[in-house]
Amino acid sequence: MQPDLSALDATLGDRDGYLVDADGTDSTQRYLSGFDAPDPFVTCHTPDGVHLLVSGLEYGRAKKESRADSVSRLSAYDYRERTSEAGPVDGRAAVVADFLADRGVESVVVPARFPLGTADGLRDAGVTVDVDDEDTVTRIRAVKTPAEVEHVRRTQRANERAMATAESLIESATVVEGVLHRDGDPLTSEAVRLAIERTLLEDGCALDETIVACGTDTADPHERGSGPLRADEPIVVDIFPRDKETKYHGDITRTFLRGTPDPTLREWFDLTDEARRAALDAVEPGVTGEAVHAAACDVYEDAGLPTLRADPSAETGFIHSTGHGVGLDVHELPRIGPDGDELEPGNVITIEPGLYDPAVGGVRIEDLIVVTEDGYENLTEYPVELVV
Repeated sequence: MQPDLSALDATLGDRDGYLVDADGTDSTQRYLSGFDAPDPFVTCHTPDGVHLLVSGLEYGRAKKESRADSVSRLSAYDYRERTSEAGPVDGRAAVVADFLADRGVESVVVPARFPLGTADGLRDAGVTVDVDDEDTVTRIRAVKTPAEVEHVRRTQRANERAMATAESLIESATVVEGVLHRDGDPLTSEAVRLAIERTLLEDGCALDETIVACGTDTADPHERGSGPLRADEPIVVDIFPRDKETKYHGDITRTFLRGTPDPTLREWFDLTDEARRAALDAVEPGVTGEAVHAAACDVYEDAGLPTLRADPSAETGFIHSTGHGVGLDVHELPRIGPDGDELEPGNVITIEPGLYDPAVGGVRIEDLIVVTEDGYENLTEYPVELVV
């Protein structure tokens, strides 16, 4: 994948390059360099090419795997001697300054989270360092290439297999005094999470957090859940893994119930599915994320339920935005909420309305879609059903 970085060149203005100092978990670093390493390395994008400065340990791999036009070793700039003399921060900054000087770079733009020690050291060495207030690379990343969309689609397929594992455990459990059981033991949130993680690992995906929440826990949108799962109560399963090879995420949420739903919960589920479909119907290029969010809010407000749009102090009802971008980060641009900008073809976004109240529980349904030239494609094939 070769991203279009013309917008980044425009951001440079009269500066010579865009500089990143971070490890491969930083999505801006990963995107610009095409390289993943566990320790911080330096990437300098210029209109003439991308240049990397890495440790000797990573040099061979960076030459093979990165998109860089040139790769340099720290040792070429006497890194050990200089950090020994000046200290790890000042010595490393001096090395980076010389690396830039060799490429004719005297002024750089850096991300807002650029290391302060490196920035100060570069300024001491005479390099002009300006902060990118527009978060340009994140904005560029919001429009996916066809290859990136396929990366997301692949992760979402694995994600759906993990969701099917969770649903199967819930559906096949026996009910003993209102609690779900498997193999004679209570079926817990922790057990379902473990099964989800195992399924994803078999598909080459990994994740740090998964939500399997039941009952009143579902009234908190980001409560992970714990303990036994119970019949006749909502179970929210929200899975957002990352493919270990491509580093692109998937995201899906479904709400399940084993048994008989309370009439209010049944109504909430149906309204949330209606809000999901209304938001999907609103998606097309040129429409703002705010307008898509408004379509979901309209459904809830027409039913007399609170939303943050109608009442910014609301603590129950629809208390979050309708969605967010997904890619190298699980939460990235564009925003599908009150301040969401215009959508473009290639935006990969979630649509995930929900309702929450400790007295009832919570319901959320989430699809992952890509904006196309004439509307959208739903990358999520998993069915939407409450009772299993």
